[in-house]
Amino acid sequence: MTEPNNNAAAAMPPYAKREPKRREFHGDVFFDDYEWMRDKESPEVRDYVSAQNRYCEQRMAHLAGFRSTLFEELKSHVEETDMSVPTRINDYWYFTRTQQGKQYGVQCRMPVRGEDDWDPPEVDPKGEPGSMPGEQVVFDANAEAEGHDFFRLGGIDLSRDGRWMLYGVDVSGDERYDYRIRDLAARKEDGSPVELPEQFNGIGGACFTPDGQWVFWVEIDDSWRPFAIWRHRVGAPVESDVCVYRETDERFWAGVGISFDERNIVIGTGSKTTTEVLMLPTATPEGEFAAFIPRQDGIEYDVSFACFEGAGEDGSDIPLAVVYHNANNPNFEIDVIDMRRHEPPYRLGEGVCVAAGSPYGCEHGEIDKPITEAYYNPVNPAILEGAHGLGIEGIALHRHFVTLSYRSDGQPHVAYMPKDAAAADFLAGRPWRFRELLPPPLDNDWDMVAAERDDETGDHGEWLWTEDAGVPEASASGASGAAAVDHTSSSDGASDDHLPGETRRLYSIGTGGNPSYDAPRMRYSFSSYTRPGELHEIDPATGQDTLLKRATVLGGFDPRDYMERRVWITARDGERIPVSLVWHRDCPAQDAPMFITGYGAYEISSDPGFSVSRLSMLDRGVLYAVPHIRGGGEMGRAWYEQGRRLNKKHSFEDFVDATRALQRARLADPRRTVANGGSAGGLLMGAVANMAPECYAGIEADVPFVDALTSILDPDLPLTVTEWDEWGDPLHDPDVYRYMKSYTPYENAPSGSDAGVEAAGDDANDAEEVTTPAAHFPKIFITTSMNDTRVLYVEPLKWLARLQSAGVDAVAKIEVEAGHGGISGRYKQWEEVSYENAWCMAVMHITR
Repeated sequence: MTEPNNNAAAAMPPYAKREPKRREFHGDVFFDDYEWMRDKESPEVRDYVSAQNRYCEQRMAHLAGFRSTLFEELKSHVEETDMSVPTRINDYWYFTRTQQGKQYGVQCRMPVRGEDDWDPPEVDPKGEPGSMPGEQVVFDANAEAEGHDFFRLGGIDLSRDGRWMLYGVDVSGDERYDYRIRDLAARKEDGSPVELPEQFNGIGGACFTPDGQWVFWVEIDDSWRPFAIWRHRVGAPVESDVCVYRETDERFWAGVGISFDERNIVIGTGSKTTTEVLMLPTATPEGEFAAFIPRQDGIEYDVSFACFEGAGEDGSDIPLAVVYHNANNPNFEIDVIDMRRHEPPYRLGEGVCVAAGSPYGCEHGEIDKPITEAYYNPVNPAILEGAHGLGIEGIALHRHFVTLSYRSDGQPHVAYMPKDAAAADFLAGRPWRFRELLPPPLDNDWDMVAAERDDETGDHGEWLWTEDAGVPEASASGASGAAAVDHTSSSDGASDDHLPGETRRLYSIGTGGNPSYDAPRMRYSFSSYTRPGELHEIDPATGQDTLLKRATVLGGFDPRDYMERRVWITARDGERIPVSLVWHRDCPAQDAPMFITGYGAYEISSDPGFSVSRLSMLDRGVLYAVPHIRGGGEMGRAWYEQGRRLNKKHSFEDFVDATRALQRARLADPRRTVANGGSAGGLLMGAVANMAPECYAGIEADVPFVDALTSILDPDLPLTVTEWDEWGDPLHDPDVYRYMKSYTPYENAPSGSDAGVEAAGDDANDAEEVTTPAAHFPKIFITTSMNDTRVLYVEPLKWLARLQSAGVDAVAKIEVEAGHGGISGRYKQWEEVSYENAWCMAVMHITR
């Protein structure tokens, strides 16, 4: 045995003293042994954190070489010196440069060549920032980060003329930003930037009015809730700023920005289930904000303004209000109001509905109908008819085109049409003739429809798993049975519709790169699990599609070497759960090591995306799996509702049932299965470890929300009251208290005495079994940050202590200068993910 392994074997987890603190609610008593760890400034806590970090380093020391290998692999795939495609905003083309050896990007710009200049300038991607004629460095985060262990840019806003820059930075990770105003047209004699004296410290965000004369900024309270909006006149003392809005309901957050047409200052305030929009014309910044539609409990809405240029009978413009809301449809609808005929006050539901989501399965819809039933509505565009789990996500009206974002069949979609066609449809009172935006397929790739289907190779000719009568079927518990059987079913539509030229890959697609209202062409981006991100530009009138940039992946990467597929498994309550699978085409997924990851909360969807660091796993034969569990938004609002509050256990059950289905189908080996999740996904990890420890060899929990009940019971903690809409209110509702206590990882973790706890072994591959009640519990790897304001460090720290006291092989890497998003700087982040992946693959018996 090597010396590092001897050291690891001798390592013992740090001792955590027990100071039982009584917690009593609704007649239930719980003694919390480790609540003393909440005192962040205590020398005892600091010493304990340092001891845990030393223990982690000892336990991970034998993987140092493997970590270095993974880091070098990741770096070898990255074009370290590169730049983004320039984007026009007002009179400048903006782009970001990255340079080899530099941790952060550099924001640059070049002036447009004329009013009609919509073709990006040709810029040398290997050049130094500021090296091109007319190129100006706007913000160099590398220079700004000097002297700081952590650095994050909170946001940049520019005046319309491009002279004044409002920017915010966070150097501790606590998500409180310090904002400054910089003059981009001037420099001091020593070359340093000129900044105005006013400073906005520890705030949540800020924006300029288009003329750069006013700043509206967001105050954060002691619970880290953005709750008040202040107005500042540029050049005046900050002490003279005026509070223009204060949110008194503790469930609500507040934010401020400028409308897309720059005509209004917009305050948006909302809880998890209710929103309100207040507006003030930018022409009168000292006026009073007024609600567009007063807040209604349980109703979410947003509003924007646009017009149909020259579409009136006399050639005049038709002013429009575009309202997005769920007053009549839980999966949202979009109403377009002709402002020539409507006067305030406005109400939700008036105007012309141009798109409506499916109410099937929703609490305030048709709850008895299955989520996956095809939905038809005569107001909808033809491309939405017959969709499953249809959710409307937004619409954007530009001068020359209109885009519609929606979700269907568990995936994001975008549709588009020319603006003049939208005006014609609106005036004629017919459904709008949107076309779905489909990313182009790769040449000679399996994402084109196969000429013939082959039962042995799945829907697209890929080897997913093989039948071998000589190999017993592996169940989740390791029991043997018959030959391998396909226990999953394809439901991505690819094998049924045979639409020529349609991509067969699972992908994410969006139109966020269109900041200018006047742009004649529409930009869109997409990526998949196996295809690096691409930026395209399409002419809405002709449909001509131009590739502007494809992310470069070096090292001989070919997307055709990797496969992806959507399968559906049946959960224990009969609901069908989509699961995305990714693997290397030369490594059939049969009894494979598996990395399975999930989230399942806040209606956030885990959509496909490319990851360079994932390639090291796939190239070593790992099956990558993403169950799109309830609690997320993949199948619309009903999917979210079925995984929150008193339905939260569905999230955990879906994840476990997906894991078992893949293992019973002999795609994955439970002895080499590692699960991963972060934040609310970390709660998921703790819950599934307690529910089904036999399914997982290891679990990586990142900034995990594992002491959820303690946190949600304390309204004085950051974010607690705003979270009651998501988890329920255990402080006042005994049913919610009992339900949460039945699943929260900390209360339900294995427990044990301090005496007789044995070391967990010399490495992650073949650790000796511990003689405690947790002998068959998965190995646990935890990441957390001392400055995290969303999931306080104390939650994973207490969980860690309880697991270790029970003999669980648990280690934690604790960042002392970072927040909820982890460390900053791209090379540091690459080292971090290599560290984490080395542990995960070691648990899978992969160390080379």
